[in-house]
Amino acid sequence: MTVHDKQDLLDCTKVIPPANVAIIMDGNGRWAQACGLPRVEGHRHGAKVVRDITEYCREVGVRNLYLYAFSQQNWDRPADEVQALMTLLEEYLWQEIPTMRENGIKLGVMGDKTLLPSNTLRALNQAMEATKHCREMNLVLAISYGARDELIRAAKKLAAEGTNPEHWTPAMLSGYLDTAPYGDPDLILRTGGELRLSNFLLWQASYAELFFTDTPWPSFRRTELESIFNDYQTRQRRYGQTPAQTAQLTERRVGRRKK
Repeated sequence: MTVHDKQDLLDCTKVIPPANVAIIMDGNGRWAQACGLPRVEGHRHGAKVVRDITEYCREVGVRNLYLYAFSQQNWDRPADEVQALMTLLEEYLWQEIPTMRENGIKLGVMGDKTLLPSNTLRALNQAMEATKHCREMNLVLAISYGARDELIRAAKKLAAEGTNPEHWTPAMLSGYLDTAPYGDPDLILRTGGELRLSNFLLWQASYAELFFTDTPWPSFRRTELESIFNDYQTRQRRYGQTPAQTAQLTERRVGRRKK
């Protein structure tokens, strides 16, 4: 380990991250066009950022990292771009399996996998199988994902139980969402300058803290994410309560920890 690596590790210990982080990785194509490159090169550079940001999140203690990789609406893009994205995803998975296993990163997938090409699905299944015993952090890729579709699928599963809809609760529906094994995001970040969620985790975003940056994903760096994590720690999540109520609840929690 070099002196630089040791300093990076020390810096990571100063950061208190949210447990669950979700990122809309936007701006790959626009970044490439601004650089005079084909759009696919933006996605290729973005894959390198995925590697660095995933490792950083693991280092600072993020428990679950959601990455919005490919929406259901993205199937409507030009066929050659879609094919290039699927191929790039497959290459990334095959390359990263050893690193994920070494770093204790377990891969999860959310979305409608029935729409994926067979080669892409094979790579995803192989990566999930290879990392199923990892416990350090969950990396959850949203692929062929749409929040509205997720809600419909969850509602159908809940209805199939035969439970009277009059007795349905938010917790019951949440149990059938793609995020059920991991939990709702504490922080949702979108890169690339757009100010919307684009059909990503709409149910789960109810009380998430939202952050938006103009930085396109290929230019995004861990130093900016560290700044966002620090900003997150200054926010008070009230869940509909008054600031005074939230302060009292925080004091009680701190008191219990000290006992």
